[in-house]
Amino acid sequence: MLEVELKAVVEDADVTRQRLVAAGARLTFAGRMEDRRYDTPDGRFARRDVVIRLRVYRPTDGGPVETFLDWKGASSSDSGYKVRDELSTDVGDAGTLAAILDRLGFVVTREVDREIWQYKLGAAMVRFEQYPRMDVLLEVEGSPDAIEDAIAITGIPRSAFSDERLLDFVARYEERTGLDAALSDRELANA
Repeated sequence: MLEVELKAVVEDADVTRQRLVAAGARLTFAGRMEDRRYDTPDGRFARRDVVIRLRVYRPTDGGPVETFLDWKGASSSDSGYKVRDELSTDVGDAGTLAAILDRLGFVVTREVDREIWQYKLGAAMVRFEQYPRMDVLLEVEGSPDAIEDAIAITGIPRSAFSDERLLDFVARYEERTGLDAALSDRELANA
């Protein structure tokens, strides 16, 4: 599957969510999303911009936890959109899969924890991401037309959206605030 997306910093998430809902967006998930990125100890996948990710969704309403194993190919920019191949499958137990990856010799190279509110708006997925300490980001995923339609509804200027990586947003946050960003609970606790 080809993933196409853009991201932006959200100044007022509540107002932006209200605009989306007024336009017919449907909340599909609210809760915690935990990512653990895996690589070989020598960083073989990172050097090729390939991601092996274990993602866990923990709904706020106490519903069932969902876990996915993802492979993401190298990213590129196509007409200003971030594009990459992605394969994903659901798995039953995050702890067991993490133990399997560990026994295969993989190591966790990045932890990312955030509270999210994910919406379906037409053919687009729109997700608000609140990290332990960083700007709230809005990710819009879908076809370029679906992405542009969703962006127009958010009220956020189109120029605020980019195909940059998460770590680019981190760097700007740190430069602007003078604070170290925390993308995971562990980073916040160790700060």
